[in-house]
Amino acid sequence: MDNPLKLLLSAGIGAAAMYYLDPARGRYRRALVRDQIVHGEHRMRHGVSVVGRDTRNRAAGTAATLRSLFDRGQPDDVVLVERVRACLGRVVTHPHAIKVEANDGVVTLSGPILEEEVPLLVDCAQGVAGVRDLRNHLDVHAEPGRTPALQGNPRQRPGSRGAFMQTNWSPTARAVGGLAGAMAAAHGFGERTLAGTFVGTAGLLLVARAVTNLEMRRLFGIGVPRHAIEVKKSIRIHAPVDRVFELWNNFENFPKLMTHVRHVRRIQTGENKERWRWSVTGPTGMEVEFDSVVSAREENRLLAWRTEGGALVQHAGRVHFLGNSDGSTTVEIRMLYNPVVGALGHAIAWLFGADPKHQMDDDLLRMKSFLETGKLPRDAAEHVAEMPGKLQEHMEEMRVSRNGFSGQGMQGEQTSAS
Repeated sequence: MDNPLKLLLSAGIGAAAMYYLDPARGRYRRALVRDQIVHGEHRMRHGVSVVGRDTRNRAAGTAATLRSLFDRGQPDDVVLVERVRACLGRVVTHPHAIKVEANDGVVTLSGPILEEEVPLLVDCAQGVAGVRDLRNHLDVHAEPGRTPALQGNPRQRPGSRGAFMQTNWSPTARAVGGLAGAMAAAHGFGERTLAGTFVGTAGLLLVARAVTNLEMRRLFGIGVPRHAIEVKKSIRIHAPVDRVFELWNNFENFPKLMTHVRHVRRIQTGENKERWRWSVTGPTGMEVEFDSVVSAREENRLLAWRTEGGALVQHAGRVHFLGNSDGSTTVEIRMLYNPVVGALGHAIAWLFGADPKHQMDDDLLRMKSFLETGKLPRDAAEHVAEMPGKLQEHMEEMRVSRNGFSGQGMQGEQTSAS
């Protein structure tokens, strides 16, 4: 026990054993792990196939580039125009406004453009293979003003960037980066020195970047509120869409159906926004409060929300309700959130089943069971012996409409995660 790393490892093994060997929920949790392992195997095989194809394509592109260095022939004007237009998209915010013409290797650029982008465009076009001369007929503007072609707020173009400077790495770059990171980690930690620890840590970060394909700021949740992790879920419920929407539309029902939502109450404000105050149980069992605002609502179609103020975990979500021809309802959920320590914090919570993906799986199944059977879950945060008034009325109406679903049972359930 004199080694802190061994102590931490022992504590982690003990906590995992308690979680996965729990008599009440252990079997279900182990089944989820088994399914995740099978899913991981499939993704690994697919990933290997993708890396192989990407590597072959890049090798063919590199060979073509090398051949072009020894090819002194002049490309066709149509080909030259397309080469220059391909260059436009990396340096100009309004490439559709630029007109490109070519005549025997002489390229003419015309159209409105912002003043700050002219040097980038000229340098880029002059560097295109086959351009003998460049004629600048651009209509330069210091600001968009009233020029129609320069309106809007498009994102800034990244310019020419290397493979490892891109936001999304290519499959080949991820494979190379992951392999290099693993070798650096093995070598660094094997040295058992301060410098080796630094190299090993950098290697682990490189492996994490390659595996997740997330920028470092998203990995650590720095400066990306509500956008570090994306969760998608879909489930089919044998109940009419208006009944499902009615249940979701009143957030005060959630503590009766979910385990981690302790209390929900409406906040009365003078603004034209519907606000709710939530009290939920975090991964460590600590109770956390935050405020949310309903950002969009369409009857029987859509609910959307986002957190406000200084919430510990910033998040936003949208729920779509799709009525099916057989009278059932498909609920599709998309949530963006920024956990503490970003994606790394999400990965740690995932190991212990305390991340939103695991919790949403359980909560959706409880909600499905309640809507189809009328029985409230006994493991919800706010257990009630009898149904509250509104839910009782809701289920009385549901019993009438459920006759069309008899015999279907739990068939047709579709739950997906990404």
